[in-house]
Amino acid sequence: MKASVFTSVLLALLTLVSCNSDPSLQKYFVENTDNKNFIALDVSPSILNVEKTKLSADQNEALKSFDKMNILAFKATTQNQAEFEKERAKVKEILKDPKYQKLMSFGSGKDGASISYLGSDDNIKEFVVFANRKENGFAVVRVLGENMNPNNIMTLMSVLKESKIDMEQLKPLQQLIK
Repeated sequence: MKASVFTSVLLALLTLVSCNSDPSLQKYFVENTDNKNFIALDVSPSILNVEKTKLSADQNEALKSFDKMNILAFKATTQNQAEFEKERAKVKEILKDPKYQKLMSFGSGKDGASISYLGSDDNIKEFVVFANRKENGFAVVRVLGENMNPNNIMTLMSVLKESKIDMEQLKPLQQLIK
């Protein structure tokens, strides 16, 4: 009996401790993956389709730090403008959390983009690109990895230039662009 009560109390405490009601991009992605106004896509490093033997040591290190990309895009239409505004405000509110450190933002009132990151300068866990345009919608891109740093991201950009991107992985996004 004592073991049963102890186990029940322990489970209840673990449940309370593990439940975190703070909004996060990860929760936002999960909540909206099946929403008809959103397109969700996970992209692996294989999308780059590069010959690793032709990469420099720095480029290989940058590529190793990159695990995957999660993309969530909201397609705006004339019928869903109210929901577009509501969802865009939710993302902006999540990104205001101090754990997301803003690197830069650009654009004007109805169009714009920002780049933020999660982690420390030397060990970035996640880069977040948030871009929106009132006529088209918005997209949130989470670049996930281990031990990423700004130099790795810049080096990864040079790898992108040399890659033969596998467009098949991006096919679901084509309907957003159309």
